[in-house]
Amino acid sequence: MSYRDTYDFWMTDDYFDEDTKKELAAIADDEAEIEDRFYRDLVFGTGGLRGVIGAGTNRMNFYTVRKATQGLANFIVKQNAQDKGVAIAYDSRKYSPEFAAEAALCLCANGIKSYLFESLRPTPELSYAVRKLGCTAGIVITASHNPPEYNGYKVYWEDGAQITAPKDREIIAEVKAVTDFHTVKTMDKQEALDKGLLTIIGAEIDDAYMEELKKQIIHPEIIKEQSENIKIVYTPFHGTGLVPVKRVLSELGFKNVYIVPEQELPDPEFTTLEYPNPEDPKAFELALKLAKEKNADIVLATDPDADRLGIYALDTKTGKYMPFTGNMSGLIIAEYQFRERTKCGLMPKNPAMVKTIVTTNMADPLAADYNVNLIEVLTGFKFIGEQIKFFEQNNSYNFVMGMESYGCLVGTYARDKDAPVAVMCLCEAAAYCKSQGITLWDHMLDLYEKYGYYKEGLYTITLKGVTGAEKIRKIMSSLRAESLTQIDTLKVLKVRDYEKNTITDLATGEVTESGLPQSNVLYYDLEDGAWACVRPSGTEPKIKLYYGIKGTSLDDADAKLEALQTALVEKLNKLAE
Repeated sequence: MSYRDTYDFWMTDDYFDEDTKKELAAIADDEAEIEDRFYRDLVFGTGGLRGVIGAGTNRMNFYTVRKATQGLANFIVKQNAQDKGVAIAYDSRKYSPEFAAEAALCLCANGIKSYLFESLRPTPELSYAVRKLGCTAGIVITASHNPPEYNGYKVYWEDGAQITAPKDREIIAEVKAVTDFHTVKTMDKQEALDKGLLTIIGAEIDDAYMEELKKQIIHPEIIKEQSENIKIVYTPFHGTGLVPVKRVLSELGFKNVYIVPEQELPDPEFTTLEYPNPEDPKAFELALKLAKEKNADIVLATDPDADRLGIYALDTKTGKYMPFTGNMSGLIIAEYQFRERTKCGLMPKNPAMVKTIVTTNMADPLAADYNVNLIEVLTGFKFIGEQIKFFEQNNSYNFVMGMESYGCLVGTYARDKDAPVAVMCLCEAAAYCKSQGITLWDHMLDLYEKYGYYKEGLYTITLKGVTGAEKIRKIMSSLRAESLTQIDTLKVLKVRDYEKNTITDLATGEVTESGLPQSNVLYYDLEDGAWACVRPSGTEPKIKLYYGIKGTSLDDADAKLEALQTALVEKLNKLAE
């Protein structure tokens, strides 16, 4: 059917409710809007669904959520795993509770037991719950740090990580095979409860998850010693982090924890924020104001589903609060874990750290310094979670930590990035620094002096709709056809094409295999320790540009990073024309 035929079907078929039809009737004269809503099905990618909330096949709504769940249910039934069940969590976004209930009842109607959290919970707790409850899969309703008009749907498998190959492709195929909304099953909630197909979960999982977090603490005595001295400001950005973060810091003994009052409670509109993203400096405005009032040592913010963390820390020399990238905060945690576990005899045999290809190269000398094996995987924390499974299956390495962008995981209780554990570990590191008369920022400068002034950036170009998708395709194909040999003033040393599974050495012409799963990603190793990476987003109409350099000072690093970014953005914009 054409997009117009599909629109007419939604407008006339009895399957769709009157509110949906009323919303669609309001755009009857807007052909471009109708096309955008119906020119395709909302893509169920390797991470699930993500899109703008609204009526239409290319939107997040009850019908697209239910249809995706029917595809997942069909896969689970074919695996004969329906008795193990599926755990479901959701965040504070618009329709998150309703979408979670729709998913649960669709699964129940297919004979699959569902464990639905009683209220909003962080994404990492769902990852933990899947394994704790022995489920075959998990679902989280969240759009992470996207603007308020978005929502999403992530799928996890029995190991607690988001689905990876080959199951991602197999589930996607099942979702695509559901072409008739009338074949999608659902049932009454009370009937599902009465039949034992639906179980509401809550405190028992919270308590177990909290105990796992606290197991990652190395020096409880230092926290106790500094509990009255260190001051912490925290904001959950109206999301799921409030309860677990407050609880774990309280149970560890931190006395001076100040919550940003304007952002404390769940709010699907995120009214105090332009963008609920801890990567955005503007999102810290209220938190930094409170930090100055309280003379805080550290300022922390988690995104709505509490898997990402952003921080600021006090610079003792200037009295200013300095922003940390996710790479910086992840390195602080990693260095503290490696150093103190080694010192205390707590480092396991064959320890391993896992990072993605777009994570800072500063992790390399840090890991080498502490004899930690460093494993590199594709972009996406699901690949880090997958490595934990491989380590356990092969009895090879012992996972200590994984990091990517603004997310990290310490320990193996979960298989996704976990902001509550990152908050906890950073606060312990901050307490340790306090006992030494320094702040986290002072310590970060020490690490730069020791390992080099590495700095990284991320630039995103949003290209919506049919024309946007074509531009993204054109950019990637043009880059492959052109074979870049220089970016700005930097020579390209090697080109990694993860779609073709090749690494090409431009000096020798030698071509080797990348060894990583197939993915539409281009990575450029540049001279002087610099690099760049380009990839389309798997869940949003965006193309993402990652890049990094190594400088001789903070100023030198800033200048080099800006020059590299300018050259890369100019190149991509030209290709998009």
